[in-house]
Amino acid sequence: MSHEYFMREALREADKAYLKKETPIGAVAVYDNKIIARAHNLRESKQNALLHAEIQVIDKACKKLGTWRLEEVSIYVTLEPCVMCAGAMIQARVKNVYYGAKNDRFGAHQGATRLFDVPFNHPIHIEGGILEEECSSKISAFFKNLRSS
Repeated sequence: MSHEYFMREALREADKAYLKKETPIGAVAVYDNKIIARAHNLRESKQNALLHAEIQVIDKACKKLGTWRLEEVSIYVTLEPCVMCAGAMIQARVKNVYYGAKNDRFGAHQGATRLFDVPFNHPIHIEGGILEEECSSKISAFFKNLRSS
C-alpha cells in the first residue's frame, strides 16, 4: 500500500468529521501495512479538547495491539499535528507520522513550533505534503461554509 492510499483513508475519516460539523481532520494507524485504527475529530460534538483525531487513533491502536509502545506503527493524518498530538505521538513512540496539509497556526513540525526536532529519546520520522491539496481544500471548504452559515 502507498502513502496516498493510507492518506485517502484518513480523508474518509475527515469526511465523517465534516458531516458531524467537526473540523474535518481524520487519522489512521497502520501496522504491518494494515490499518488497525481509524479516528476523526470529535472535539465539538463531545465538548472535549482532547478528542483530536490523532489522540483517538493512538488510543485505539494501543488497545488493538495491547501496548502503549507503538514503535512499529505509522500514523497518517490529514493535518499537521498540533503540540498536544505531537507530544502524544512521541510518548507513544510512534515510528512514522505522515500528514497532508500544513498547519501554520498550530503545527508542531513546520508550523508554530518544531517539536519533532527536539532530541527526545525516541525520534519520529515525519513527512508532510501527502495529498496536501486535497487535505487543505477540505479544511478550507469547511471553514468557508461555517463562515457563510
